[in-house]
Amino acid sequence: MKILLLGKDGQVGWQLQRSLAPHGDVVACGRDRCNLSDLAQLRSVVREIRPAIIVNAAAYTAVDRAESEADLAWRINAEAPGVLAAEAAALDALLVHYSTDYVFDGTKSSPYLETDPTAPLGAYGRSKLAGEEAIRAAGGKSLIFRTSWVFGARGHNFIKTILRLAREKESLNVVADQIGSPTPAALIATVTGVVLAMLAHGRGLKKGGNRLYHLAASRPLSWCEFARTVVDLAGRSPGFDLRLKPEAINPIATCEYPTPARRPANSRLDCTRLENDFGLQMPDWQPYLERMLQLLALKQNGY
Repeated sequence: MKILLLGKDGQVGWQLQRSLAPHGDVVACGRDRCNLSDLAQLRSVVREIRPAIIVNAAAYTAVDRAESEADLAWRINAEAPGVLAAEAAALDALLVHYSTDYVFDGTKSSPYLETDPTAPLGAYGRSKLAGEEAIRAAGGKSLIFRTSWVFGARGHNFIKTILRLAREKESLNVVADQIGSPTPAALIATVTGVVLAMLAHGRGLKKGGNRLYHLAASRPLSWCEFARTVVDLAGRSPGFDLRLKPEAINPIATCEYPTPARRPANSRLDCTRLENDFGLQMPDWQPYLERMLQLLALKQNGY
């Protein structure tokens, strides 16, 4: 069975190469072979490979830049998934796609369910929601996982930014009124593999079947609390030389740190549907963070 993986060099795509391997012959593509902004190329690659499963881990993720590059974000996040879904439907293949907490406006006081109304605040969220809708409209088999605050040792993310700033600064202001669950790329990849395995053993999707799941680690917190945890754990490691102390990370309101794109204040995702359907329990993110810091420390020391 052939599996086409798109976005192999990203945080999630890198981890997926391992978790998908037991399920078939993985053809992993990066931007050099398959750029989602080139829809004709995208169709050509799918038709050439004719996979049984397409896993789309590629996306336009520059949330603030999307406000000035809305057309490009739309092509990659909305139109490209629609093309993949149409090609998958023609092959009776399964499309696995990843979406985001940014489809919500963050005004709900409790974690978001899959059935809650969507209301994205910016161009990025609108493009990701349109991608979900395009996949469902194509009428093929699909799995969509909405996730939040993704991190991993590969690629760019909040943790690496905080570590860089912690080497340069003795104090730092971080937003404290946005709440969410940091979600390891490794967890997303592992859950994807588990779900595919269980679907292959009697829980497969019928033609035209689609499922939407929230997938996030447990124990939500604010960006400020997360930054303090990162600096606290890294500061205890001999692999990091930090000037910044956790207590010198100051909580501020979102209005004190204006950005081109508005962000949801509440990014908590309720994962009960995923846990119940597949007998899973979403783990705490901290052990994954500790492992990531170990890897980064080894890399800094030349190992």
